[in-house]
Amino acid sequence: MADRITYVGLDVHKESIVVAVAEGGLRGEVREYGRIANTAAALDRLLRKLGGDGMTLRFCYEAGPCGYGIQRRLSAQGHECVVVAPSLIPKRAGDRVKTDRRDAASLAKLHRAGELTAVWVPDARHEAMRDLVRARLDAVHSLRRARQQLCGFLLRQGCHYGRPAWTKLHRRWLAGLKFDQAVHHLVLEDYIAAVEAAAARRDRLTAQIEAMLPDWNLAAVVAALQTMRGMALVNAATLIAELGDLSRFADPRQLMARRGAPRSTSVEAPEPAPRCMRSSTAPLGARRDAQRGACDAPRKAASWYAAATQYANIL
Repeated sequence: MADRITYVGLDVHKESIVVAVAEGGLRGEVREYGRIANTAAALDRLLRKLGGDGMTLRFCYEAGPCGYGIQRRLSAQGHECVVVAPSLIPKRAGDRVKTDRRDAASLAKLHRAGELTAVWVPDARHEAMRDLVRARLDAVHSLRRARQQLCGFLLRQGCHYGRPAWTKLHRRWLAGLKFDQAVHHLVLEDYIAAVEAAAARRDRLTAQIEAMLPDWNLAAVVAALQTMRGMALVNAATLIAELGDLSRFADPRQLMARRGAPRSTSVEAPEPAPRCMRSSTAPLGARRDAQRGACDAPRKAASWYAAATQYANIL
């Protein structure tokens, strides 16, 4: 049965896909198939050529900027396709030669050996929500940058506002500024317009998140997270959009490993801080933040996990 399985490695690019094929069995041949266009029609032709005579096809490719469209198309046609975590692909020490053909052949060979680690692939609606919250984050960054540019202009002109900024009083103060050069008034108006446009974009995307949330299958998890102190709707939606369904994590340890925190989740005996943070020469704030993060991360993970899994039976 293993001889009737063909493992296909795909090195995906924007315009093309490099294909390599590994025959089933421990000593099956690994060969280069060639380069095809990154289109639906080219993928269909590839399936017809490789899937004849009842051959079972198992595809794999690295996660990257091209997204999950290929995985969804191949899975919809009944073929197994995994998206691989690039950072977890085994590499031989000293092997620094990297080409498209070698990458595709290596993927096919490692997939046959079962040495690849697949990433979680969200469905189309979940990915749409993730794109929406990321667009709002980009809007927040644009707003911050626009405000910084306005503040930099005012600083160069010697204008200082000694109270909290971006309030109604602050906007009234901006409207009443006078400059010796008429051009500076035009510059000020342009910067203010950029700030207002960025703020309107942020508010518009926030409203879209609130409107899309009730129809999302993870809306109950977002609602559960909002019961925690300091967790508003946008924060909860962003967290779940990035992490996905928390029920796929067996315990808080796996959740924090996905988040990039230390492996230890023991609240009573957290992992010691790095040596540079334990040194007497390290800044006091850095040592305090490292110790606080080591202790708070497990509590936050356990809280997120408990709040989300409490509503797992609703989904």
